[in-house]
Amino acid sequence: MTTTPRAHLITGGFPPGSTAGHDMDYARLRLLQELRAKDPFAVTVANDFQDLERWLPGTDLLITYVAGPYPTGTGNEALSKWLEDGGRWFALHGTSGGRAIKIERDGRTVKQMVKAEHHQTLGCFFLNHPPLCEFRVSVTGNHRVTRDLPEHFTVRDELYLIELQDPDASHVLLTTELAEDPSPPGFGFVYDEDTSLQPNGITRVLGYARQIGRGEIVYVGLGHCNVARPEEPIVADPEMISRRPAAPVFHGVWETKTFALLVQNAIAWGIEER
Repeated sequence: MTTTPRAHLITGGFPPGSTAGHDMDYARLRLLQELRAKDPFAVTVANDFQDLERWLPGTDLLITYVAGPYPTGTGNEALSKWLEDGGRWFALHGTSGGRAIKIERDGRTVKQMVKAEHHQTLGCFFLNHPPLCEFRVSVTGNHRVTRDLPEHFTVRDELYLIELQDPDASHVLLTTELAEDPSPPGFGFVYDEDTSLQPNGITRVLGYARQIGRGEIVYVGLGHCNVARPEEPIVADPEMISRRPAAPVFHGVWETKTFALLVQNAIAWGIEER
């Protein structure tokens, strides 16, 4: 570890300069505030994974909050090696996404996510999320990042459906219960099989830790925030979809003490002695 801990923070959308439906400035500011509260702490900032290999040497903690950008080629190779050598990566929300393609299905043009090399590095692949909803999160795993979190807490967020790439090597930290994806036709992304659903037929993984060499990844699917957008569907109950005007600004879990503690824990974990 360097004398002064250093974090590299990536927040941004695709195409470059786009918010991609998220309040990137707010997420960036909140994460920077939490990083700077840990003094002394050096921070470098980027909007995407371009030239990632230049920034990882000397970095103790990588934090990513993105909607579209993802590491490729030499960047992904450098990320894998950095993790093997002891790096720690705190990946939030849309980091499990990446590139989508348009396909024809049932007479309509829809979007489908494409699995790529970075999903294997990260350890999960985003399938879809239902409309913004309220759901219960269970803390199911002991870890530095989940320290002092309540056993259960309720959030209003996008419920990410993710496929674990290496379930046996993934230490599940956060889960929720949802038997079926309640997304209405034409909403979000399509997928061929609901590989997010766990063997018991109701559990979904929302967060996990995964060791890679001497390093470790913690992924948490929570954290949606957006600026003003048109009226959108709100799921109050998985079996009942209603519509109401969305708030001009939505910051969801970012305005809760529980999520703030989770982020603070992640930063502390990122700079602990290996």
